[in-house]
Amino acid sequence: MTMEPPYLRIAGDIRRRIASGELAPGARVPSTRRITQDWGVAMATATKALATLQQDGLVRAVPGVGTVVAASGRERDSAPQRGLTRDRVIRAAIALVDSEGLAALSMRRVATDFGVSTMALYRHVPSKGELVRLMSEAVFDGEPPGPRPSGWRAQLEREARWLWTRYQRHPWLARAMAALTRPMASPHAMRYTERVLTALKGRGLTPNQIIHVHLALLGYAQGVAAAVELEVQARQDTGLTPEEWMASNELRLEQIQTAGSYPTLSTLFGEEEFDLELDTLFEFGLARLLDGVASLIEQSGSR
Repeated sequence: MTMEPPYLRIAGDIRRRIASGELAPGARVPSTRRITQDWGVAMATATKALATLQQDGLVRAVPGVGTVVAASGRERDSAPQRGLTRDRVIRAAIALVDSEGLAALSMRRVATDFGVSTMALYRHVPSKGELVRLMSEAVFDGEPPGPRPSGWRAQLEREARWLWTRYQRHPWLARAMAALTRPMASPHAMRYTERVLTALKGRGLTPNQIIHVHLALLGYAQGVAAAVELEVQARQDTGLTPEEWMASNELRLEQIQTAGSYPTLSTLFGEEEFDLELDTLFEFGLARLLDGVASLIEQSGSR
C-alpha cells in the first residue's frame, strides 16, 4: 500500500477539521511556520499543503491576516446535497473521466457538475487520490460471464480478455493503476488476481514463477491499454480518426518510405496491406505469452 505524501496528509488533516466545523469560514488555518512545528516537516512541504487546500477552494489568503477558511456561500443549497452519495460521486467521476480523460478530474469539477461546493464533496470522498482509487475499484467489480472453463490456458485467456475490456471501456484505468510497482488495496482487483493465480496453481510452477506469469500478463495488457488512452487523447486533440490522420500524413510517410533508408520496413509493407488494430495486437501478444507459459509448464513436467 502506497504511503501518502506528507503534504497531502497535512492537507487532509486540515480539510477534515474544516469539514467537521472545527475550523469555521473565516477562521485562520495553521500557518506554514505552525505546520513545520506541529507536523515536523520542511517549509516547502507546509507551503505545498496550504497551496493544495487553496487550489481546492477551501482556504484563501487574506493580506495582513494569513490563510483563512473560505466562505461556504451556503453550499448552493441543500436540494442537490440531499441526493449526494459516495456512489453517485464515484459514478459521476467515472463518466467524466471516460469522456474527458484523467486530467479533467478534480474535486472542484465534480462538485460543480453536482451543483454543490467542493466542501460538500469532501464529506463523501476525502481526497482526489481516494476518489481515483474508488473509481478503479468500481470498474473492477464483477467477473467474466459464464462458467469457468477447464484448463489453465482457457482460464487465463478468459481473465486476460476480461481485463482488456476494462481498459477499453475506461481508457484512463491503465494509467490510474500503477499495478506492477504500487498495487492498490483493491478487493475487486485482487479477486481478478486470485482467479489468475488459481488457474496457475498445481501446474508445477514455483510460487515465484506463478507471480511473474501473473504480472507479465497484467503488464502486457496494461501496456497495450496505454495506447487506447493515447488514441482517445489524440482524437480529442486533433479531431481526426486514425484513418483520417494516416490520410493526412500519407505523402510524408510515402516520401520517407521511398527514400530507401528503411529497406526492410518498406519491403514488409509492400508485400501486404497492414492495418493496426489494437484488438488484433492484443490477441497476438496474448497468444505468444501463453505459448511461453505452456513451455514453462512443460519444462516443469506438468500439464
